[in-house]
Amino acid sequence: MAEALKLVEAPAGAAKELPRNIEAEAALLGALLIDNRVAEDVQMKLKPAHFFEPVHGRIYEAILKLLDRNMIASPVTLKPMLDQDEALRGLGGSAYLVQLTASGASLIGARDFAQQIYDLALLRELVGVGRELVENALDTSEDVDPKAQIEAAEVALYRVSEGEGEVGSVKNFLQASTMAVQVAERALNSGGHVSGITTGIDSLNAKIGGLHNSDLMILAGRPGMGKTSLATNIAYNAASRWLRDEADGIPPEKNLGARTAFFSLEMSADQLATRILAEQSGISGEALRMGKISRAEFQNLSRAARELQELPLYIDDTPGLTIAALRTRARRLKRRHNVGFIVVDYLQLLQGSSKSGDNRVQEISEISRGLKTLAKELNCPVLALSQLSRAVESREDKRPQLSDLRESGSIEQDADMVWFVFREDYYEMAKEPKMEDEGAYAIWRENMERIHGLAELIVAKQRHGATGKVRMKFDAKTTKFSDLAEGEYADYGYD
Repeated sequence: MAEALKLVEAPAGAAKELPRNIEAEAALLGALLIDNRVAEDVQMKLKPAHFFEPVHGRIYEAILKLLDRNMIASPVTLKPMLDQDEALRGLGGSAYLVQLTASGASLIGARDFAQQIYDLALLRELVGVGRELVENALDTSEDVDPKAQIEAAEVALYRVSEGEGEVGSVKNFLQASTMAVQVAERALNSGGHVSGITTGIDSLNAKIGGLHNSDLMILAGRPGMGKTSLATNIAYNAASRWLRDEADGIPPEKNLGARTAFFSLEMSADQLATRILAEQSGISGEALRMGKISRAEFQNLSRAARELQELPLYIDDTPGLTIAALRTRARRLKRRHNVGFIVVDYLQLLQGSSKSGDNRVQEISEISRGLKTLAKELNCPVLALSQLSRAVESREDKRPQLSDLRESGSIEQDADMVWFVFREDYYEMAKEPKMEDEGAYAIWRENMERIHGLAELIVAKQRHGATGKVRMKFDAKTTKFSDLAEGEYADYGYD
């Protein structure tokens, strides 16, 4: 074995200095060939690209392919798969595969070998990022953008810290299709046809299948419609489901909730907390702020506060964030708390780079692209709230349309889903006639009773399914959206 390893040459030049342990790679391959069960411990984390010696990476890949076909991986079964490998021929061909199995002692340290190979691969990625960072920083051409370089370096470092780097950026169709089947399996096993993170509202889950990784969802509406309330409800529902599933011993990959980050550029953290406490205690937010609560209600409030102590919901209320700063903070939350769902309230309060200048349309385009990139980079759903233009108010039918998205068509283009929240009773309330006009007042009151507390969520765009409307109940006192009871508002005109 030692003589064969001497034939393995590291790449010329500076690559000779790169961290590696070729002996550990050979020992791990030997352990895999002696006992195929070792693969169960290492294949989830260790990929062929993590091997420094390319031949070892190809041998490892061939072993995994055989095991996927429920075949035994041994020097004999590997021979036909690697017969045409010129580099392996230089090492002795099939004789080298046999040499790998010469020492059974490698079985004892197989896990340690795998961990070291993985760690050294990360160090090599880190060296590559560092070299690129230095080269870019030394570039003093006129179009240099230091902030963009810092952002790019941070993205690269984040990928290395997550164990991805360049090796995780390309997937063959087998890997992609396997991931797709796992998503379908999750939906099947959930019993509620939810393949993503639950919104906590069954009618919405049934329409969209939950919140899916790498998706950007835009929730838009005119002031007073309840955008922030709905976003807060969904954020709480996702975080509380994570806590519940974790307590029940459900593994993370099957957990239907998510640790949630809420970037609130409009409201302070304590205002958001007040909303959630109002929702969970059943006491109105106004009564909480003014202290108009009874002793019994205060006990309910204390109980709700105790139950929410462990809630994995992280609120960042820093005002005036740039899209670059938000992405930096999101990466940090992902790294520290394993955040799996991000809410941004709201998009128009974010700032773009200084290069966009006074061009607001260009700035909003940069922000929407940045949010979509963030969703893909962190592989988690991002829900961003958005304002609508005043064009809605000038129409007879106040239901929003995609053309009402304010300031930029790129929001619609970048989003995987666009939702509009609409409450007819909000507009009907403004039409209240004088009580002296008994006929008109009676008609108005009857109409208000019919639609009071009813909300529509209009799914105007959905890349993964059909568009349409979802009806919900809205409790204005506690700002809580929930499913309608069966038969409730049955005469409202829905199928």
